[in-house]
Amino acid sequence: MKLMPLTDAAFAPFGAIVQAPAEAGVRNFYTEWLGSERAGMTPRLHVNKVMASALPCSIDLLERHPYSSQIFIPLDVSRYIVVVAPETDITSVQAFLAPGNVGIVYRAGVWHAGARVLDRAGSFAVIMWRNDSADDEEFISLAQAIELHT
Repeated sequence: MKLMPLTDAAFAPFGAIVQAPAEAGVRNFYTEWLGSERAGMTPRLHVNKVMASALPCSIDLLERHPYSSQIFIPLDVSRYIVVVAPETDITSVQAFLAPGNVGIVYRAGVWHAGARVLDRAGSFAVIMWRNDSADDEEFISLAQAIELHT
């Protein structure tokens, strides 16, 4: 599967792109993505470090968070891969190549692959709501791995 450029329009069904405003003095707000529809969820913020992947690479596992959006903000990333599928159709996988200066928000319930960075190891700040119950996150193995390339 060829990686597509990450654009607002192409990614909108799966969430939103988090990016700096084009002009100084302007703010882009993403408040509508904060919170959870499930009672008892609390905000969690963590920073991860992801080892670099090389293309082509295979994706054989997807995850989702049914009750919370998940926000990834690159702290030190060159480029990264975003793999998503709609909540209702695991076979409609799409893959995007994201620059290291924009973040993403996955909608609650959207299937996605774990973070994959290119070129060198990278770090993200991740924000989501959890209550540490067994159903905070779900994983599914794909019947056939998806091979990603440029």
